[in-house]
Amino acid sequence: MVTAKWKGAIIAESEDTVVVEGNHYFPRDSVKPRMLVDSEKTSFCPWKGTASYHTLTVEGETNPDAAWYYAEPKEAASEIKDRIAFWNGVEVSD
Repeated sequence: MVTAKWKGAIIAESEDTVVVEGNHYFPRDSVKPRMLVDSEKTSFCPWKGTASYHTLTVEGETNPDAAWYYAEPKEAASEIKDRIAFWNGVEVSD
């Protein structure tokens, strides 16, 4: 089981993550939606496409843009569609 935690709270858990460039991408339905707030931030990867972000919120504390996903990944990255990855202090362990 792979787990993503921030501030001691479990953000996501899954036995079905996809690892791309060292990042675990969790199925969207394994992530606790109440901890995600949409962000306006985007970034671009030449082979994955445009990433969108969520800010994490745990017990009133926020971690801006700490989760990202590719709503419409390029064909080469199709395996991460509908999946979310984490960074910026989020601990991911298996």
